[in-house]
Amino acid sequence: MLTSAFYQGSTNRINLISAFLVYWTAEICSAHVVFPHWWDALPIYTGQKKQIQQRKIVGAKLQKKDKMGVIKAAAGDAILTSVWVFCAPSMGVFTSIIASFLGIQARSLSGLFITTIISTVLILTISLIGKLLGGASFNPSTTASFYTAGLNPGTSLLSMAVRFPAQAAGGVGGAKAILQVMPKKYKHMLRGPSLKVDLYTGIMAEGVMTCLLCFALLVIMLRGPRNPIVKIWMLSIVTIGLVVAGNGYTGPSMNPANAFGWAYVNNWHNSWELFLVYWIGPFVGATVAALAFRVLFPPPVPKEKKA
Repeated sequence: MLTSAFYQGSTNRINLISAFLVYWTAEICSAHVVFPHWWDALPIYTGQKKQIQQRKIVGAKLQKKDKMGVIKAAAGDAILTSVWVFCAPSMGVFTSIIASFLGIQARSLSGLFITTIISTVLILTISLIGKLLGGASFNPSTTASFYTAGLNPGTSLLSMAVRFPAQAAGGVGGAKAILQVMPKKYKHMLRGPSLKVDLYTGIMAEGVMTCLLCFALLVIMLRGPRNPIVKIWMLSIVTIGLVVAGNGYTGPSMNPANAFGWAYVNNWHNSWELFLVYWIGPFVGATVAALAFRVLFPPPVPKEKKA
């Protein structure tokens, strides 16, 4: 009790001395204009102290809000990625079923057209779910590409460091779930991406295909037609075309979270092959695509208003 009273008294004396110094500074600088009496400086000193405390409180609340925003974004990404990885293999399954019903080959041009229609419906559905989840994303490559292009001001390096592991975890959940519910007749179609060439060729192939995908995404979404369904259909054509072209190289994936999910269930998620080919390659490709987009399609320069 005595110690507490001593410290409290010391604090009061320090406050009085500070007010006294404020008063005499004003006396010297403004010749009795600011504070006629030294005790008039006390409210000013106390008010400044309260303002500092209020700023600290507001700053703490903003930091807490930012942390909650990052956590919510990561949770939304995990959910959306799990839905995507769960549904993506169904495109091949439904293409096979519809092609068999129509009496055509699944890998013919007609079969690819069916796949693009299914892909358009799936991506449109995933996009709507993403909006309901507050702008969630299911592909780390596209997130990094939009960030590099300066088109996602709400994203930061810190938020991506939290969201990318969440997307990878969502990929694992989606891969495990689809393996549980897919009929045995179609389980052979659930292989996931795999490296079919040497390591360096795989890195180059996955990086180039991801670069083309991200660049097409930026051009179609920002410079393409206004109709959202037409945009998604065009994006589906590009995606299916790249999957067919890269099938003999890396699968391909063009989505690190998707690749990690299938690598985990197939027990090669801790290999350099996964890290270099399906993470580093796509991130480099996504960054190059964003930089190329900024060079080829620079933002319009605001016109200065004439006086």
